[in-house]
Amino acid sequence: MGFRMGIVGLPNVGKSTLFNALTRTAAAQAANFPFCTIEPNVGEVAVPDPRLERLAGIAGSRQVIPTRMTFVDIAGLVRGASKGEGLGNQFLANIREVDAIAHVLRCFEDDDITHVEGRIDPVADAETIETELMLADMESIEKRLANLVRKLRGGEAEAMQQDRLLRAAKEALEAGRPARTLKVSEEDAKAWAMLQLLTAKPVLYVCNVEESAAAQGNAQTARVAAMAAEQGAGHVVISARIEEELCQLDPEEAAMFLEEMGLEEPGLSRLIRAGYELLGLRTFFTVGPKEARAWTIPAGTLAPQAAGVIHGDFERGFIRAETIAYDDYVSLGGEQPAREAGRLRAEGKSYEVADGDVLHFLFNA
Repeated sequence: MGFRMGIVGLPNVGKSTLFNALTRTAAAQAANFPFCTIEPNVGEVAVPDPRLERLAGIAGSRQVIPTRMTFVDIAGLVRGASKGEGLGNQFLANIREVDAIAHVLRCFEDDDITHVEGRIDPVADAETIETELMLADMESIEKRLANLVRKLRGGEAEAMQQDRLLRAAKEALEAGRPARTLKVSEEDAKAWAMLQLLTAKPVLYVCNVEESAAAQGNAQTARVAAMAAEQGAGHVVISARIEEELCQLDPEEAAMFLEEMGLEEPGLSRLIRAGYELLGLRTFFTVGPKEARAWTIPAGTLAPQAAGVIHGDFERGFIRAETIAYDDYVSLGGEQPAREAGRLRAEGKSYEVADGDVLHFLFNA
């Protein structure tokens, strides 16, 4: 299991440049004019995780298979998108299909690249996009409430739940707060997700900076960091130009380039890690001589459901999971030494899989 992150923002903030670099493709056209991306471009990237390589080395795995993350490059939104400006309705529909939003903000000065609003102000840009998404949600909520009237008269429980959640979201939006600020109970979580409100999606602010600010950020990224902290959102600083250069280098050259720029790792790694944290995702591993593989699950996933990520039969016939913590697997030198040292545990159906667990599932066919 991976997840889909939509890359959004105003035109000319570096969305398509970042997308091209992250997916190592030229599928998205980067150009200095609005709407150079008409259809959402979709690209999958391997999730970098040094733990997987280390496990594969210990086990002598012939194949290494990382988990994957999907990026969707969505065309630039503009003021009035909620009313259809700039092909807004199409773009808003594309946002509904992603799990989280990576909101790219221009935090660099460049006279050669125009800004659709005529100024460099990432906080104002964020507010422009947020406003359009909130207006779109308000319109959607009004329509849904009207469509529920007949079902409410019939006393349908599902309709009553939807009505209650929609009205709570409407109240928040009218107060100027996005839907994600609402606290939703566990009983309402599924119904809430089904509403697919744009402002209910988690947001990660991606500060696109000039190369010289990639390591420490700048005054504009500091403003974005403060805004993100106030909202309880995530933020990451990336130079799309650096990422674009990195993807053209071999691993040795890339490592040298990163060192020269004062960076410990590529922006992709930081972006994915921030995305995982934003969505509360975890990674477990299956390791053997044939292959070492990483799998993505939501935090709190129980062992049978983790098994089901690999194959439905594993979940249906689940017996138990043989579990070794990553640190034990590495420090002891593999599965057999961990077993001999008593560090391999047999876990049942109620076991909550931890990040980094090395698992082997036993099941009835």
